[in-house]
Amino acid sequence: MKDRRKGSHTKVIRKLEPEKRQEIVSVCNKPEYRDLSPHMIVPMLLDKNKYYGSVRTFYRILKATGQVKPAKRRKQARPPERTASQSSEVLCWDVTWLPGLVKGLFYYAYMIIDIYDKYLVGWAVHEEESDKHSEDLFSTLSYDKDVKFSYLHSDNGSIMKGISLMTLLRVLKVSVSFSRPRTSNDNPYIESFFRTLKYDPKYPLRFKDINHAREWMADFVNWYNNDHLHSSVDYVTPAQMRSGEAKTIFTKRNAVMAEAKSLYPERWGKRNMKIWGAPEKVVLNPEIKQ
Repeated sequence: MKDRRKGSHTKVIRKLEPEKRQEIVSVCNKPEYRDLSPHMIVPMLLDKNKYYGSVRTFYRILKATGQVKPAKRRKQARPPERTASQSSEVLCWDVTWLPGLVKGLFYYAYMIIDIYDKYLVGWAVHEEESDKHSEDLFSTLSYDKDVKFSYLHSDNGSIMKGISLMTLLRVLKVSVSFSRPRTSNDNPYIESFFRTLKYDPKYPLRFKDINHAREWMADFVNWYNNDHLHSSVDYVTPAQMRSGEAKTIFTKRNAVMAEAKSLYPERWGKRNMKIWGAPEKVVLNPEIKQ
């Protein structure tokens, strides 16, 4: 029997063909349009005597392809993979804001972390963001503290790319890399540290002045490096990792565990005993395997 239901074979005249839909996607991915919203793309195309569809059509097609946000349309190169198998190989750094008593007033904490042992090798707090402060911090790190390192990764800010800092790093023969814009996952170790900093129970909601910010940060850095049992290095402190003491601590923990298992094997059953130890290597921005 013939299907006589209304609309069963009706063609939607307004529906775009697959080729037209792909054409809209291709247009939105062009360099001059990929950072813009359909509200801006459509009138710009009209000014060039071109019409592909309405703003709503553009949004609908981009949503179907997961490209509504401009970031999804940017074909940005990932930062290079960096691997650290010992201390002072790969450092990361960034700046975080510390709120003052006056609304809109901030102090700026410059922080440098070693991705292998999670040790905070350098820090400073200033009243403004400046590439001069960045240069001074790394000069102190390299010359006064005699910390030598091979690679440095940071965000994309102007103070990270200042001429004076870049010149210093070239003199030190340090390779540099930068995160993609608005991609915090490209600098995960420093972001993780900032979370630990801001969620600390003693973190002030407001800092009274620059001296208060510096004094509090000095105490926090001392605690973080010397007392904080860091989960990423199997619950030893960054200072113990950096000094090599962690190996002795892990050996002792494993010996105590082995003795306990021999005395009370029923507690483990068929399960393997946990082996304490930090990762042999740490990878920053690992390459995505296809």
